[in-house]
Amino acid sequence: MIAYVNGILESIEEGNAVVDVNGVGYNVNISGSTMDRMPGIGEAVKLYTYTNVKEDAFTLFGFLSRDELNLFKMLITVNGIGPKGGLAILSVMTPDDLRFAIIAGDSGAISKAPGVGKKTAERITLELRDKIKATEDSMLASAAGLSSSDIGDSESPARDEAVAALVSLGYNATDATKAVRKVLSVNPEMSGDTELILKQALKEMF
Repeated sequence: MIAYVNGILESIEEGNAVVDVNGVGYNVNISGSTMDRMPGIGEAVKLYTYTNVKEDAFTLFGFLSRDELNLFKMLITVNGIGPKGGLAILSVMTPDDLRFAIIAGDSGAISKAPGVGKKTAERITLELRDKIKATEDSMLASAAGLSSSDIGDSESPARDEAVAALVSLGYNATDATKAVRKVLSVNPEMSGDTELILKQALKEMF
Protein backbone atom coordinates (compact mmCIF):
# COMPACT_ATOMS: atom_id res chain seq x y z
CA MET A 1 0.00 0.00 0.00
CA ILE A 2 1.07 3.60 -0.59
CA ALA A 3 1.56 5.42 2.73
CA TYR A 4 1.98 8.86 1.19
CA VAL A 5 2.81 10.68 -2.03
CA ASN A 6 5.44 13.41 -1.87
CA GLY A 7 6.02 15.47 -4.98
CA ILE A 8 4.87 18.44 -7.05
CA LEU A 9 1.23 19.44 -7.39
CA GLU A 10 0.50 19.04 -11.10
CA SER A 11 -3.20 19.90 -11.10
CA ILE A 12 -6.14 20.25 -8.76
CA GLU A 13 -9.90 20.42 -9.08
CA GLU A 14 -12.84 19.79 -6.79
CA GLY A 15 -12.33 16.43 -5.11
CA ASN A 16 -9.16 15.53 -6.98
CA ALA A 17 -5.45 16.34 -7.20
CA VAL A 18 -2.62 15.01 -9.35
CA VAL A 19 0.81 14.84 -7.72
CA ASP A 20 3.92 14.32 -9.85
CA VAL A 21 6.38 12.04 -8.07
CA ASN A 22 9.56 11.61 -10.11
CA GLY A 23 7.68 11.77 -13.39
CA VAL A 24 4.75 9.60 -12.32
CA GLY A 25 1.41 11.33 -11.79
CA TYR A 26 -0.65 10.05 -8.86
CA ASN A 27 -4.37 10.79 -8.98
CA VAL A 28 -5.54 11.41 -5.40
CA ASN A 29 -9.07 12.00 -4.13
CA ILE A 30 -9.17 14.82 -1.57
CA SER A 31 -11.75 16.44 0.70
CA GLY A 32 -12.99 19.99 0.27
CA SER A 33 -11.10 21.13 3.37
CA THR A 34 -7.89 19.55 2.07
CA MET A 35 -8.38 21.29 -1.27
CA ASP A 36 -8.70 24.67 0.49
CA ARG A 37 -5.35 24.13 2.21
CA MET A 38 -3.38 22.78 -0.75
CA PRO A 39 -0.35 24.70 -2.08
CA GLY A 40 -0.29 26.27 -5.53
CA ILE A 41 0.25 24.42 -8.80
CA GLY A 42 3.93 23.59 -9.25
CA GLU A 43 4.65 23.62 -5.51
CA ALA A 44 5.74 20.73 -3.30
CA VAL A 45 3.05 18.78 -1.47
CA LYS A 46 2.89 15.68 0.71
CA LEU A 47 -0.36 13.75 1.05
CA TYR A 48 -0.83 10.89 3.53
CA THR A 49 -2.88 8.31 1.71
CA TYR A 50 -5.40 5.53 2.13
CA THR A 51 -5.47 2.99 -0.71
CA ASN A 52 -8.88 1.61 -1.60
CA VAL A 53 -8.51 -1.57 -3.66
CA LYS A 54 -11.37 -3.16 -5.58
CA GLU A 55 -11.41 -5.76 -8.32
CA ASP A 56 -11.64 -3.13 -11.02
CA ALA A 57 -10.15 -0.06 -9.33
CA PHE A 58 -7.17 1.17 -7.32
CA THR A 59 -8.01 4.51 -5.68
CA LEU A 60 -5.99 6.84 -3.46
CA PHE A 61 -7.52 9.17 -0.87
CA GLY A 62 -5.13 11.81 0.43
CA PHE A 63 -4.84 14.12 3.44
CA LEU A 64 -2.40 16.81 4.52
CA SER A 65 -2.04 15.35 8.03
CA ARG A 66 -1.88 11.90 9.60
CA ASP A 67 -4.51 13.04 12.07
CA GLU A 68 -7.07 13.60 9.32
CA LEU A 69 -6.12 10.31 7.67
CA ASN A 70 -6.61 8.42 10.93
CA LEU A 71 -10.06 9.96 11.40
CA PHE A 72 -10.94 9.00 7.84
CA LYS A 73 -9.92 5.41 8.56
CA MET A 74 -12.14 5.40 11.66
CA LEU A 75 -15.09 6.77 9.72
CA ILE A 76 -14.99 4.10 7.04
CA THR A 77 -15.16 1.34 9.68
CA VAL A 78 -18.74 2.45 10.33
CA ASN A 79 -21.36 0.49 8.41
CA GLY A 80 -22.79 2.67 5.65
CA ILE A 81 -19.78 4.97 5.40
CA GLY A 82 -17.50 4.35 2.44
CA PRO A 83 -14.46 6.38 1.36
CA LYS A 84 -16.63 8.93 -0.47
CA GLY A 85 -18.79 9.37 2.62
CA GLY A 86 -15.73 9.82 4.81
CA LEU A 87 -14.43 12.51 2.46
CA ALA A 88 -17.81 14.25 2.48
CA ILE A 89 -17.78 14.50 6.27
CA LEU A 90 -14.20 15.77 6.39
CA SER A 91 -15.10 18.32 3.71
CA VAL A 92 -17.52 20.09 6.05
CA MET A 93 -15.88 19.45 9.43
CA THR A 94 -12.35 19.94 10.72
CA PRO A 95 -10.81 16.95 12.53
CA ASP A 96 -11.28 18.68 15.89
CA ASP A 97 -14.90 19.61 15.19
CA LEU A 98 -15.64 16.05 14.11
CA ARG A 99 -14.07 14.61 17.26
CA PHE A 100 -16.02 16.97 19.50
CA ALA A 101 -19.27 16.23 17.66
CA ILE A 102 -18.75 12.47 18.07
CA ILE A 103 -17.89 12.75 21.76
CA ALA A 104 -20.88 15.03 22.38
CA GLY A 105 -23.21 12.78 20.39
CA ASP A 106 -24.00 15.72 18.09
CA SER A 107 -25.23 13.70 15.12
CA GLY A 108 -26.97 16.79 13.74
CA ALA A 109 -23.64 18.43 12.93
CA ILE A 110 -22.38 15.30 11.19
CA SER A 111 -25.58 14.84 9.17
CA LYS A 112 -24.91 18.18 7.44
CA ALA A 113 -22.37 16.39 5.25
CA PRO A 114 -23.72 15.60 1.76
CA GLY A 115 -25.12 12.08 1.54
CA VAL A 116 -24.97 11.45 5.30
CA GLY A 117 -28.42 10.90 6.77
CA LYS A 118 -29.57 11.21 10.37
CA LYS A 119 -29.42 7.48 11.10
CA THR A 120 -25.93 7.14 9.64
CA ALA A 121 -24.72 10.15 11.64
CA GLU A 122 -26.17 8.61 14.81
CA ARG A 123 -24.39 5.35 14.01
CA ILE A 124 -21.10 7.24 13.68
CA THR A 125 -21.44 8.85 17.11
CA LEU A 126 -22.51 5.54 18.67
CA GLU A 127 -19.76 3.39 17.17
CA LEU A 128 -16.85 5.84 17.37
CA ARG A 129 -17.49 7.70 20.63
CA ASP A 130 -15.45 5.41 22.87
CA LYS A 131 -12.65 5.09 20.30
CA ILE A 132 -12.40 8.86 19.91
CA LYS A 133 -12.49 9.46 23.66
CA ALA A 134 -9.77 6.88 24.26
CA THR A 135 -7.59 8.49 21.59
CA GLU A 136 -8.21 11.95 23.04
CA ASP A 137 -7.31 10.77 26.54
CA SER A 138 -4.09 9.25 25.28
CA MET A 139 -3.16 12.49 23.48
CA LEU A 140 -3.96 14.64 26.52
CA ALA A 141 -2.04 12.35 28.85
CA SER A 142 0.98 12.34 26.57
CA ALA A 143 0.98 16.13 26.38
CA ALA A 144 0.73 16.40 30.16
CA GLY A 145 3.25 13.65 30.86
CA LEU A 146 0.63 11.56 32.64
CA SER A 147 -1.02 8.19 32.21
CA SER A 148 -4.46 7.98 30.62
CA SER A 149 -5.99 7.11 34.00
CA ASP A 150 -4.72 10.41 35.43
CA ILE A 151 -7.10 12.38 33.23
CA GLY A 152 -9.94 9.87 33.23
CA ASP A 153 -10.88 7.04 30.97
CA SER A 154 -13.71 6.86 28.46
CA GLU A 155 -16.14 6.70 31.39
CA SER A 156 -14.98 9.88 33.18
CA PRO A 157 -18.03 10.88 35.28
CA ALA A 158 -16.77 14.36 36.19
CA ARG A 159 -16.02 15.25 32.59
CA ASP A 160 -19.36 13.96 31.34
CA GLU A 161 -21.22 15.68 34.19
CA ALA A 162 -19.55 18.99 33.32
CA VAL A 163 -20.58 18.65 29.68
CA ALA A 164 -24.14 17.76 30.71
CA ALA A 165 -24.28 20.79 33.01
CA LEU A 166 -23.19 23.11 30.20
CA VAL A 167 -25.79 21.63 27.87
CA SER A 168 -28.48 22.14 30.53
CA LEU A 169 -27.44 25.81 30.64
CA GLY A 170 -28.25 26.08 26.96
CA TYR A 171 -24.85 25.56 25.36
CA ASN A 172 -24.42 23.45 22.23
CA ALA A 173 -23.23 19.92 23.05
CA THR A 174 -20.26 20.12 20.69
CA ASP A 175 -19.14 23.50 22.05
CA ALA A 176 -19.58 22.25 25.62
CA THR A 177 -17.45 19.18 24.95
CA LYS A 178 -14.81 21.29 23.24
CA ALA A 179 -14.59 23.64 26.25
CA VAL A 180 -14.32 20.79 28.75
CA ARG A 181 -11.63 19.01 26.73
CA LYS A 182 -9.67 22.25 26.48
CA VAL A 183 -9.83 22.72 30.25
CA LEU A 184 -8.60 19.18 30.88
CA SER A 185 -5.79 19.51 28.35
CA VAL A 186 -4.41 22.43 30.39
CA ASN A 187 -5.46 21.21 33.85
CA PRO A 188 -5.53 17.38 33.81
CA GLU A 189 -5.46 17.34 37.61
CA MET A 190 -9.07 18.59 37.56
CA SER A 191 -10.32 15.41 35.89
CA GLY A 192 -12.14 14.20 39.01
CA ASP A 193 -13.73 17.50 40.05
CA THR A 194 -16.94 18.36 38.20
CA GLU A 195 -17.31 21.78 39.83
CA LEU A 196 -13.81 22.94 38.96
CA ILE A 197 -14.11 21.67 35.39
CA LEU A 198 -17.44 23.45 35.00
CA LYS A 199 -16.13 26.76 36.35
CA GLN A 200 -13.16 26.75 34.00
CA ALA A 201 -15.24 25.57 31.06
CA LEU A 202 -17.70 28.43 31.57
CA LYS A 203 -14.79 30.85 31.27
CA GLU A 204 -13.90 29.22 27.96
CA MET A 205 -17.44 29.74 26.69
CA PHE A 206 -17.19 33.53 26.94
